[in-house]
Amino acid sequence: MLSNTCSLSILVARTDIPFMMHTIPHLVRMSNFNFIQKVLCMDTAPLSGDKVMRPGVGTLSELRDCCNKLISEGIVDKVVDINYDKTYQQQMYQKHFGSPIKPTHNYRGYPILGSIFHIESVPGDYMLHYDSDMLLHQEPDYSWIDEGIKLMEQHPEIMAIRPLTGPPTEDGIMYQKNQSLKPEARGFYKFQFFSSRVYLINHKRFDKLLPLPILWRSYKNKFLNRLPLSLKTLLNYYTGKGKLDSWEVMVSMQLEKTDYVRATMSSPKAWTIHPKDRSPEFIGALPNIIEKIEQGWYPPEQAGHYDFISKYWL
Repeated sequence: MLSNTCSLSILVARTDIPFMMHTIPHLVRMSNFNFIQKVLCMDTAPLSGDKVMRPGVGTLSELRDCCNKLISEGIVDKVVDINYDKTYQQQMYQKHFGSPIKPTHNYRGYPILGSIFHIESVPGDYMLHYDSDMLLHQEPDYSWIDEGIKLMEQHPEIMAIRPLTGPPTEDGIMYQKNQSLKPEARGFYKFQFFSSRVYLINHKRFDKLLPLPILWRSYKNKFLNRLPLSLKTLLNYYTGKGKLDSWEVMVSMQLEKTDYVRATMSSPKAWTIHPKDRSPEFIGALPNIIEKIEQGWYPPEQAGHYDFISKYWL
């Protein structure tokens, strides 16, 4: 028996309302794990970047109603609002980036402070995060979380771990970023780029990765682009010039500088799919898609592919 404790932490925002009442119960059900706490971290900030144009954006009141319903049904234990207090923000940014910075979200409107908050605000040795749109299959006799913790305990170089990306192929090949990957004998694929969609981390081990580099998007002004990162950070702090890149890119940059890796488990007993589709047709078909995935069914063309391929499902 594993003695390590683990919490589940999921970020939710107004953009998630069209699907979260299907996906979150599904993710908790499929994970089938005795979490010490299941928490929804709610982003109450105004939408920015491309989030503004997402279909089906609801109100904060509707989002809170959804979250409260998930509590009343016993799906999750509690909902906490992301803490946007300036003192808290600077304390967390000092710990995670080694510098005070002003933006709370990146250039696309994804929560940077929220990504930190939902790691810091849950108890346990381990923390599991799913993006709220993810889909998961797990065999009834298997626990990818137990197996993931076991692998992390055995391999101290694993900074984060997740189940297979896409349903399994017969030969174990995984298609990702224009390359075909074969698993290692140890039961996982190794990467030095991080994905924030699904990850299991050990709190203390993740702290050893800090502080992360602060990464700014390219400026139109070529002179500003040539400035060192520290000066770009000062420039943003005092003038507001510049937009933050993605948190997962910053984690990836730090991984590349260390001996740590992000692991993807090669076991075919658990796998995830990432849907990009937000069409009314997809949302309408989602309960049926979830039912098929929970049973382990998928179109043969989906095997080895992480992103949901709508034409084979709908």
